[in-house]
Amino acid sequence: MRPVGLEDVLGRERYGVERDAIRRRVIEHKRARRVALGDRLTILFEDRATVWYQTQEMLWVEHITDLDAIRAELAVYNQLLPGPRELSTTLLIEIEDQARIREELERLIGIDEHLELLAGGARVAGVFEPGRQRADKLSAVQYVRFPLSAAAVAALGEGAPIVLRTTHPSYAAETTLPEPVRAALALDLTDAAAADRALRRVRDGV
Repeated sequence: MRPVGLEDVLGRERYGVERDAIRRRVIEHKRARRVALGDRLTILFEDRATVWYQTQEMLWVEHITDLDAIRAELAVYNQLLPGPRELSTTLLIEIEDQARIREELERLIGIDEHLELLAGGARVAGVFEPGRQRADKLSAVQYVRFPLSAAAVAALGEGAPIVLRTTHPSYAAETTLPEPVRAALALDLTDAAAADRALRRVRDGV
């Protein structure tokens, strides 16, 4: 998937004017890329549009206008994009009871060894970004990649049921990807221009 480039970034003035409309389009775009896994895990499948939006929001919130600083932010967020024959996700651990956040996160230590995707008989273990989990601590935001076999790619494209599953001893859950999510991921893997079109729809509304 092509990195988000400097030419894709909107200037601060235009982004400020269109920010509310862009946010609504991003929310709609994410509907076909977000999956709940049990009652505490949410997984967002990243693409150019989601990465572009995160970058634009950071530039807006931090008042970043220097070109070198913008390039640096792009370099950071582009790392979230999937590579060839790969799905890239942001995993959010969502705990509503603020008083129990630490306790609940500690219960999920080791989740990085217990997340997998099942596609057409193929089992794909999630590969977690290093440094966001330790033996005694876990970040509430994780970045997870699923390197796909040819069989898994074919299953996505053929409409086979795709299952996300965690087998963690303290948090066993699974969900079948809704059809809009499966279709969006299949398009990511088979149509090189799909992510470019999605970015244009989110950015420009066309």
